[in-house]
Amino acid sequence: MRALKIVAVNGSPAVSSKTGALVDTLAHTMVTRWPTSTMHRVNVVELAHEIGGAFLPPGPTPAVAEAVALIESADILVAASPIYRGAYTGLFKHLFDLVGQDALVGTPVLLAATGGSERHTLALDHIFRPLFAFFRANTVPTAVYVTQEDFVGPTELSPAVLQRIDAVLASLEWVARTTVD
Repeated sequence: MRALKIVAVNGSPAVSSKTGALVDTLAHTMVTRWPTSTMHRVNVVELAHEIGGAFLPPGPTPAVAEAVALIESADILVAASPIYRGAYTGLFKHLFDLVGQDALVGTPVLLAATGGSERHTLALDHIFRPLFAFFRANTVPTAVYVTQEDFVGPTELSPAVLQRIDAVLASLEWVARTTVD
């Protein structure tokens, strides 16, 4: 596979979070798997004060515009958020409200989320997928969902989750080969 620009969006409103640890693991695994690729990360918490104001004059700040440009130029997008009250975070959604309607057409998207219990797993299919269907992105059929029980330390995921990630990345690789090249 050619060198790919991978952009990971961490929708956590916390500086240190399980979602951030999941994104770190996904990023590390993807760069290890595809060493010629580049990984870029957008953390909504770093843009929290600026995202809401992007809808008012004078528009997005340079930092928000840069984040949106990264997302829009991704060859592969990783969209990760904690599940909060049954959905992704508001900051995550606000950021994607700034993305151009046609900017992600055909872009492979890996969906990932963290949650308090397995009861929130379906949010990936019922909340995340419709958002990226609006953009006509190509979401990977399988997603990564983890709970507190999937961690063996503050930021280390269990071997079972790492195996699931490998399986999801195999699906992502297939989707990327059929849509990116």
